[in-house]
Amino acid sequence: MDIGTILGVVAGTGLIGYAMASGSGGLGAFMDVGSLLIVVGGTLAAIAIAFPTKEVASIAAVSSRVFRNPTLEIDGIVTFLTDCAQEARKNGLLALENMASQTKHKPLAKGLALIADGTDSATLNEILTTELQQMQDHHKVGQKIFSELGKYAPAFGMVGTLVGLVQMLGNLSDPATIGPNMAVALLTTLYGALLSNLLFIPMVTKLERRAKVEAFEIQLMILGLVSINRGESSSILKEKIDAFLAGLAQPKGQLKKAA
Repeated sequence: MDIGTILGVVAGTGLIGYAMASGSGGLGAFMDVGSLLIVVGGTLAAIAIAFPTKEVASIAAVSSRVFRNPTLEIDGIVTFLTDCAQEARKNGLLALENMASQTKHKPLAKGLALIADGTDSATLNEILTTELQQMQDHHKVGQKIFSELGKYAPAFGMVGTLVGLVQMLGNLSDPATIGPNMAVALLTTLYGALLSNLLFIPMVTKLERRAKVEAFEIQLMILGLVSINRGESSSILKEKIDAFLAGLAQPKGQLKKAA
């Protein structure tokens, strides 16, 4: 898990919640179901209109990438590739078929299965490069969805405020209702601003960075798998990986272990 992301969400939510609770009205003054329905319901409805259902359904899978730690995944990939190289040198390329079932990374598992089937290095590289392109396209869709969520949430917050103002102006004969109605009208703007700036827009930025890291992972897999397919030793593979890591400025900075 990415501790920084979790701490950011918890700290941001906690500090804002504390500021709200410390006021005279407490948290209850900031709770209104109708306002929440306008913002959340309107935003989700707009997304459903703007994007195909299949892409909208992928939001949960895409957002889960925000909470993963790329450093741990890179370390695991390097170790696994080294183990595969040793296994291939010891027991032959067919032994990699069993190794394929031991990894959670689909491109890596596919590559090992292709090697076990006798696929040549050029074809292997072509297939995995296609996997890389598909991953990048998938990330672009996710980033676009969250970018639009960041736009729609404040917009529907304003819609809710206008609805509340209309309701308030329609009942000016009762001065006692003006204050509460105005407060409810402003809550929708607050909800929209919070969702946009605390959640949706930061997720776009984090997903852009995660896309770079995942592209780096697949490039690393391609390098390792081609080396294994050529029958190179684990020591040669390690040298190639070290050179590959040293030659990248980005996302190299994101992959260093914490001191």
